[in-house]
Amino acid sequence: MELIQATEREAEELLAFYQHVADNMEEKGLQQWHWGRYPNEGMIREDIGKGDLYYMREGESLAAAVVLMTGQEPEYDSLRWTCGVRPGIFHRLAVHPSMQGAGYGGLVLDDVLQLLRRKGCDCVRCDTSEKNGHAIRLYEKLGFRRCGVIRWKDSAGDNITFDKPLKRETPLWPIPMKPAFRRGGDTPWGGSRLREKYGKDTEDPHTGESLEVSCIPGLESRDPLGRTIPEMIMEFGEKLVGNYADQPFPLLLKLIDVREQLSVQVHPNDTYAAARENGKFGKTEAWLVLDTPPGGGKLVYGVRPGTSLQEMRKACEEGSAVEALLNHVTVNAGDICYIPAGCVHSVGDGIMLYEIQQSSDLTYRFYDWNRTDQNGRKRELHLDKALDVADLRCTPVPVKVEKAFGVKRVLSELYFTLDLIRTDTMETVPAVHEFGILTVTEGKLELRFAGGSIGMKAGDTCLLPRNSPELVLVGEGAAALAMPS
Repeated sequence: MELIQATEREAEELLAFYQHVADNMEEKGLQQWHWGRYPNEGMIREDIGKGDLYYMREGESLAAAVVLMTGQEPEYDSLRWTCGVRPGIFHRLAVHPSMQGAGYGGLVLDDVLQLLRRKGCDCVRCDTSEKNGHAIRLYEKLGFRRCGVIRWKDSAGDNITFDKPLKRETPLWPIPMKPAFRRGGDTPWGGSRLREKYGKDTEDPHTGESLEVSCIPGLESRDPLGRTIPEMIMEFGEKLVGNYADQPFPLLLKLIDVREQLSVQVHPNDTYAAARENGKFGKTEAWLVLDTPPGGGKLVYGVRPGTSLQEMRKACEEGSAVEALLNHVTVNAGDICYIPAGCVHSVGDGIMLYEIQQSSDLTYRFYDWNRTDQNGRKRELHLDKALDVADLRCTPVPVKVEKAFGVKRVLSELYFTLDLIRTDTMETVPAVHEFGILTVTEGKLELRFAGGSIGMKAGDTCLLPRNSPELVLVGEGAAALAMPS
């Protein structure tokens, strides 16, 4: 059995077939099809006339029918899909009630996929009523992915949309990310500007971190359908993250609001973390300064040259004496600070940061400015570990980056690269290496690619798959693109 393209000779038989299927749906309580409204005689005759309607027989009887076409319905153009730039679609898939449950739906779809491949399509898209459990199970069994919902005119409810790649090289679309948040007692220094400046859905007035792309357990960011990055890697594999499909996800991206001075802290390197922290990654990071108080913000960036380990320990044990040993610098929006593992650092009041780092939550605190919580308790310090890993010779300086249109690579380090993109018209996004993390830092931009686009405003982040289509940013604004080295 195979699909056969319908002609006018089969028109009356197909009209009777579709009416019978629609009536049977209603009898079973599935309010998806209503003969005369959807589908109707005009639709079926138009499908036949365009050569889009196909049928399958069992002996002399019609067993199934389906409409397939290259391109897509205009209503699909504004939807968010997961893959493909040359889509094909199918509609009005129907199996005769007496033959349902016998596998005809799967046979029809096998032929649909082959036909669309031969027509040059690189993906297939469809939708079905959220109440049509049989169709949903069939699509998911055949490897279709849920993408979102659509509501057709005069529809009684939402339809779930699905897609599926048809070729190995089918590109994956960029994936808008929903962040996780660190807040409250975890970030007592945090504020409310992640909501006020970027519209983040925070729930606590002391929200310090928006984890835009994160695989930290319990703090995973998600796609619009709620899937975590590990779940997406299980589904998409190398097409999403390249060689990291079978390795731990290496990067973590945060937006940070520092309402009140951070603790003086340091992070371990990979060797120390592996030996002392159950095999975790160490933590090397970098900051792009997004906002500061008028006149600039204050950072602790390393320690005073010549400071010894013994001096540092003694000062930390005494408390505020350590403040005299710290190297203080002033930064402004647009400055870059690279912070290798071992670099002592802190962030001052009123600063907002973009932070790209290794995927690690390891922080050792030297000193917390003698702060206490509402119960009079001080935060835990980790003096021994902090002194173990601190590189007291590390006293870097912030890098001033001139604002200029185009793409500028500002960091190329052991664990990550960072490109800054600025445009007032259109700029091509650099080719993705393994995967990319694109965050709009200023203005409003549209991320365009063949077959689709994603509107982004300041604070929005997309995960860029390894086999993304060619991407351009259109509009007036700026963005940061981080990738593993």
